[in-house]
Amino acid sequence: MRILLTNDDGIGAQGLQTIRRHLREIEGVTLDVIAPDSNRSASARSITTRSPLSVEQIEFQDGDIGHATDGTPVDCVRFADVGLVGDRPDLIVSGINHGLNLGDDVTYSGTVAAALEGILLGMPGIAVSQQSENGHMGYSPQRHYDFELAAKFTADTVRELMDSPLPGGTLLNINVPGAAPVGVDVTKLGKRLYRDELREVEHDEETGRKSYRIYGFEPGLHDEEGTDIGSIARDRISGDAAEPRLDPPRRTRGTQAARLRTGSGRRERVRTRSWPSLPKRRSRTSARS
Repeated sequence: MRILLTNDDGIGAQGLQTIRRHLREIEGVTLDVIAPDSNRSASARSITTRSPLSVEQIEFQDGDIGHATDGTPVDCVRFADVGLVGDRPDLIVSGINHGLNLGDDVTYSGTVAAALEGILLGMPGIAVSQQSENGHMGYSPQRHYDFELAAKFTADTVRELMDSPLPGGTLLNINVPGAAPVGVDVTKLGKRLYRDELREVEHDEETGRKSYRIYGFEPGLHDEEGTDIGSIARDRISGDAAEPRLDPPRRTRGTQAARLRTGSGRRERVRTRSWPSLPKRRSRTSARS
């Protein structure tokens, strides 16, 4: 299996480096890394069309090679698709994102957009995001993250997919809590309650030019059981399997969605054994902000 690893936090980000080390240990995997040369968070599905894209080969500390570009996460997937590093990938893995991608956030996320781009090109994709250790539920940058458990969980998921591949049109969006997880849920997207406001932060009296901040305030959430937001709030790993389509939805769901549901065909909480074994991590108290 050939895997493209990318992200939106930049090629030097701790999340990407942690999952890279886990994926490279999987027997039978050829791992390519193409990632932005710096942070491209909240870039969504933006692409670079008005200027050439630069690419630099990067040697990691363990001697492996990656490629850094001044493009977006979606550009990185397109690079892999047109042969920058050889054959097309069989799977896109995007992350691990520094912070959660829940509910409506997925439409803004460069992490999710990279996995989605794979879907539109006929390749399955996995987006992985990690909550900070303090249990922060917002999207503003935090300091402390532990990516080891998310990396191991994703690598175990990839091993299972090597025996039972995802259909080409399936996107898995995985979010991992900052506290030691107590289980794994198959979920649907929840609802973010954004609290945007118009806040003037600078006013140049000479020119009359004003600067405002309208984003970055702590969002609320609709804590509904069965959603990704509800699972993270209960310190459970959330996994949402979706088949994004730009045309009207089919009457029947795809193979992977059926696999991740219980026998009744309804979305329900899934026993942990339906996923890879839950990695062990030292318990810590999660302080909700």
